[in-house]
Amino acid sequence: MSKAELPPFQSFLDEHRRAVLGFLRAMVGPDDADDCFQETFLAALRAYPRAEGDNLRAWVLTIARRKAIDHHRARSRRPLPAADPDAVDPGTTRDGLDGELWTRVADLAPGQRAALALRFAADLPYREIGATLDCSEAAARRRVHDGLSALRERLGTTTKEEG
Repeated sequence: MSKAELPPFQSFLDEHRRAVLGFLRAMVGPDDADDCFQETFLAALRAYPRAEGDNLRAWVLTIARRKAIDHHRARSRRPLPAADPDAVDPGTTRDGLDGELWTRVADLAPGQRAALALRFAADLPYREIGATLDCSEAAARRRVHDGLSALRERLGTTTKEEG
């Protein structure tokens, strides 16, 4: 698909909305995902006329990844509350995903967290994960594998092959 063949922006948004929102929920949590989602598609709208049409999903997920990184950077600069807020029960998120599991995913290294979110929340193949994370398909597979291994270790679970 060339630049001249880009679909209308609304069609592009409709096609990629679910993958981007799922990815952002895994990256920044369900409470902040909507804000990052809006920032992602505003940035995409501004850049859309210059977009290369070869892999629009990887392109918009790269923007979403950068918005998630910006979110985490901004959050790290915010002052900490003086008193402990009430404990929040991770429970189940509003989209039905296990909140405790995604809390554990959020504690992973950024590359592993992004790879797992792209693989399981956005349902991307490894080739597109690599394109989104600016790495090879093999490196994307490795990040997903390492992330799953770290997650299993933290959850205290093993697979049949592991014992």
